[in-house]
Amino acid sequence: MKLVLQQRQELSLLMTMELRQAIELLQYTTHELEQYIRQQELENPLIELKEKENRNGYEESVNQRFSFSRTSQMPIEAIHSKGKNMRDELYENAKFIHTDGFTQKLIRYLIYNLDENGYLPDSFTDTESSSEFNEEQIENGIHLLQQLGPIGIGARSLRECLFLQISYLYPENVMAAELVQHHLDLVADRKWNDIASKMKITMVEVKELHDFILSLNPRPCSFTCDYSTEFLSPDIIVEWKDDRFVFQLNDGYLPAIQLNKDYSQYLQAKDDVSKYMQTHYKNYQWLLTSIEQRRNTIIKIVSVLLDKQKNFFEKGLSLLKPLTLKEVAEEIEMHESTVSRATANKVIQTPHGTYELRTLFTSKLETSDGDSISQTKVKKLLEEFIASENKYKPYSDQKIAEYFNTEQGISISRRTITKYREELRIPPSSKRKEIQV
Repeated sequence: MKLVLQQRQELSLLMTMELRQAIELLQYTTHELEQYIRQQELENPLIELKEKENRNGYEESVNQRFSFSRTSQMPIEAIHSKGKNMRDELYENAKFIHTDGFTQKLIRYLIYNLDENGYLPDSFTDTESSSEFNEEQIENGIHLLQQLGPIGIGARSLRECLFLQISYLYPENVMAAELVQHHLDLVADRKWNDIASKMKITMVEVKELHDFILSLNPRPCSFTCDYSTEFLSPDIIVEWKDDRFVFQLNDGYLPAIQLNKDYSQYLQAKDDVSKYMQTHYKNYQWLLTSIEQRRNTIIKIVSVLLDKQKNFFEKGLSLLKPLTLKEVAEEIEMHESTVSRATANKVIQTPHGTYELRTLFTSKLETSDGDSISQTKVKKLLEEFIASENKYKPYSDQKIAEYFNTEQGISISRRTITKYREELRIPPSSKRKEIQV
């Protein structure tokens, strides 16, 4: 065996730590960027932050996000928890009413096993789920718990929750109790004729029973977390000024990054301290450069969006045009991945509401006249079409696809209709059918 030394040239791409951090920075929301800047101040002695005197009114701390619509394409707001724990309050009330230790322990066991809607987990149907209490004691504990909270709390299923409410509050409504106990699955599937046949009642009576069940509370303990609504701080604000749309980045409240002069003197020395400071000085310069690059990238993207989606800014979602990340990337001469990262997690406030920035990007569908239409527009048409349908004979996805192809001239398949309907959280035709009396 012969050992030989050989030289070989190779080209490879390596992502430096600075590049990786710059990519991460591009994806941050303005709020996340602020937190990152403050973290850098703690880690880098050369960074000194100067707070802005006037912080704008959009700066609000947010714990959760949610959309009012069935899709993320509708105006966004946020939920902020007040931190009030209703479980603790229920238990305090229980201790005040029931002084014996066993009952307090039993009720506490139940309260702190409730989910956010007031239900006990399925395991409670198994008498072996608790080594401390038997089935009879748990049933008695649920009865005591319901005297502290709303009727239905402590149920182990929707069926039990509704039945408990009927039993305690409407004991005279025997037919409703029978429907919930034996035919709730038919109600979920909206099989009205089957219900009428099995219970030997008229469709008028079926409708009355269904309306009654809808008046019950399927989430008896949804108050376990107390929430208040706050507006989510947008990253970009678009306004109509001087007969045109203008925008600004909502970053005016970010602290200014300055060089700490108390440590800058060590940069000129020729010792180990100087090497340490030089490293931090490079990080300081990188941070300034990366933030500016992030800002310029977002400005370029939004400038294109104002031009390409002018109708959207004027009249709203219904006039959103097909536009892809690739098209915008080509317009500003950047890579598509850069545009993707820069638009991720960002929120834009417009005269017609606040949206995720990605909402303004939508793929297209072809029309019979050779034109194109955005997915968002098709979803809007789909929602309007279903809203106007005959609720006693709702259209199937296949029928809707045929309507769009023949009447609207939009080339779309049944599977795409199903996909859009599910994204809009619209149930299938079998679940949309109402009772015809």
